[in-house]
Amino acid sequence: QVQLVESGGGLVQAGGSLRLSCAASGRTFSAYAMGWFRQAPGKEREFVGAISWTGGSTYYADSVKGRFTISRDNGKNTMYLQMNSLKPEDTAAYYCAAPDVPYTGAPRTQSAMTYWGKGTLVTVSI
Repeated sequence: QVQLVESGGGLVQAGGSLRLSCAASGRTFSAYAMGWFRQAPGKEREFVGAISWTGGSTYYADSVKGRFTISRDNGKNTMYLQMNSLKPEDTAAYYCAAPDVPYTGAPRTQSAMTYWGKGTLVTVSI
C-alpha cells in the first residue's frame, strides 16, 4: 500500500518562504516520478510542479516558475517543495502525488497520478 504524507504547511507573510515535504512509503520510491498539485478555496486543483525519478528533470507551472523548486532525496524517500517569494494567491492545500507506472520524465496531469497524499495547507497573508 503506497502512502504519501505531506508536511510543512502553515501561515506565512507575503514574500516569505516555506518548505513542504512529502514522505513516501510502500514501494520503491526512487523508481517513480512525483508531483505537487494545489487547490485554492473555491477553485479546481491545479498542477504546481513535478520531478523525474532521478531528480534530473523538473517541471513547473508558469505561475510558480522561478519561485518554487522541487527536489527529492531518494535515500530518505522524500520529495520537497521549496517555496520562496510567496504570494497571497499561493494560498491553497498542497498535495503530493505519484503515478503507478514509471516515466522517463514526469507526468503533469492529475489523471496520470494514482497515489495522493491528504494535503497540507499553506496560507499566505498580505
